[in-house]
Amino acid sequence: MTRKVALITGAGIGIGRATALAFAAAGHHVVVTDILEAEGRATAKAIGDAGGSGEFLALDVTDTDRVNAVVADVEARHGALEALVANAGIAHRVPLSQMTDAKWDQTFDIDLKGIFRVVRAALPGMRTRGQGSIVALSSIMGVAYGWDEHVHYSAAKSGVVGLVRGLAVELARSGIRVNGIAPGYIRTAQALSREHSLGPDGLERAASFIPMGRVGEPDDIADVALFLASPAARYITGQTIVVDGGLLVGRY
Repeated sequence: MTRKVALITGAGIGIGRATALAFAAAGHHVVVTDILEAEGRATAKAIGDAGGSGEFLALDVTDTDRVNAVVADVEARHGALEALVANAGIAHRVPLSQMTDAKWDQTFDIDLKGIFRVVRAALPGMRTRGQGSIVALSSIMGVAYGWDEHVHYSAAKSGVVGLVRGLAVELARSGIRVNGIAPGYIRTAQALSREHSLGPDGLERAASFIPMGRVGEPDDIADVALFLASPAARYITGQTIVVDGGLLVGRY
C-alpha cells in the first residue's frame, strides 16, 4: 500500500521535528527538510528508528531553484504530496532603531516568501491529484499579540494569515485545503534563546499568565498540524488556529 507523502520544512528541530515524528507515526512517508543538515538527518533517523518511513533532503526555503528541485525529486519518486507543512522560520530580536532593510528582507524571505515558494512548487502535483493539505505556521504575534523588537517577525507572521486565506479561496475547487497554526509560547530553541526571545526563565514565568498554567510543547502544535492535514478536518480551510493554552482569550 502506497504511503501518503508529507513534506515538512524546518523539520530538524522544535515544532518541525515534532511534526515530522507525528506524521510518520500516523503512517506518512515524511520528507524531512531543513537548512540544518545534522539536525534534519537526526530527525529522519529517529523516524526510522521508531519504525516509520522518512528521508532527509537539505533545503533552504529562500532558494527557489532548490525548492523546485526538492519537490520535483520527491514527486518523481513518491508522487504528489498529500500534505505540506511550511514551518521553517526565524525570529531575531532587532530594535526598530537598528532595523536594516537587509534584516527586514531576510525575515520576510524566510518566514513568508519561503512558504510561498514551497507551496508554489507543490501545487501542480496537488492539482493533478485533485487533493492536498497545506499547513502554514504563523504565530500569535501575527494574529493578535504585539512583540516589541520583533516588528519584522510580527509583520511577516501576519502575512502568513493573509496568505492562508487567499490560497484557501483560490485552491478550494482544486480539492486543496490551506490552513494555518498560530502557536503561543512553545518550548523550542527559539523561545529558550535569551538573545532573541524569552530565555528559559522568561519562558517559565510566562506559564503564570497562561490560563492552562504551562507553556506549550512542540507536540502540542504537531498534533494540530496532523489534524488539519487529515480527513477529520475535511471541511476546514482558510483558518488559522490559535494554539496557546488560552493565552489570548485569557488576557484580551
